[in-house]
Amino acid sequence: MARIGFIGLGNMGGGMAANLAKKGHDVRAFDLSADALDKAKAAGCLPVASAAEAADGAEAVVTMLPAGKHVAEVYDALFVVAAPSAILIDCSTIDVATAKEVAAAAQAKGLVAVDAPVSGGIGAANAGTLTFMVGGSAEAFDRAQGILADMGKAVIHAGANGAGQAAKICNNMILGATMIVTCEAFVLAEKLGLDAQAFYDIASVSSGQSWSMTTYAPLPGIGPDTPADHDYQGGFAAALMLKDLRLAMAAAKDTGADTPMGAKAAERYEAFAEAGQGGLDFSAIIRTLRG
Repeated sequence: MARIGFIGLGNMGGGMAANLAKKGHDVRAFDLSADALDKAKAAGCLPVASAAEAADGAEAVVTMLPAGKHVAEVYDALFVVAAPSAILIDCSTIDVATAKEVAAAAQAKGLVAVDAPVSGGIGAANAGTLTFMVGGSAEAFDRAQGILADMGKAVIHAGANGAGQAAKICNNMILGATMIVTCEAFVLAEKLGLDAQAFYDIASVSSGQSWSMTTYAPLPGIGPDTPADHDYQGGFAAALMLKDLRLAMAAAKDTGADTPMGAKAAERYEAFAEAGQGGLDFSAIIRTLRG
């Protein structure tokens, strides 16, 4: 078992750190929130007073932070104390450019870093069933794989540094757009007089099937239990979906990619968040369609 520094104990990071502790790792955890630290302690982690203290002496350092600027700031602190043998694993969802920059900065300090954003949401973070898409060298991936496997069900090497973030924003662009059209289809079916359950039973085994339909249906009482069954609380906040779509649109602009459906999805989530609904699960976008 390894000594692991874990920095960022929010809705996702808290469950991830807890799963590492359950697997027997010595987890030194840091967050700015005292409540998050208390929860980490109850889950078997050792709370510490700073990111540097979490990283000091660690064999691996996992970060789960809000944005690229936070990752860059924390890495500056890590570079001072991290052991040369440590592997730096950033599980945040950030822009590709920053992911590449911090990895290059780590290499210049004699350290190895990977970007390893996740898919699966809070439920998967708590259950240890996340999917990790990893950017870094083959050697770095091999070093990070075992630690990531203790937090997830799938760990996939996407390519060089930055490739994990590229895969994440492309994946979530699909998710954001398909959730909107899934919501549109349920509303149209309703207006056409179709029973929602009957439509679900048909679409979930037909060519319209998608993850947004069969795993995350946006109506309560339809399919598996989802945030829709809890008044759209929990799950993946619309504000976070908007963040990922903004990253995708910025990447599309930088590369000259034509992403009209992704752009329209970003517009809809932008309006939803501006209306004060950003804290709801992203499937709550159906409310804007039902009126």
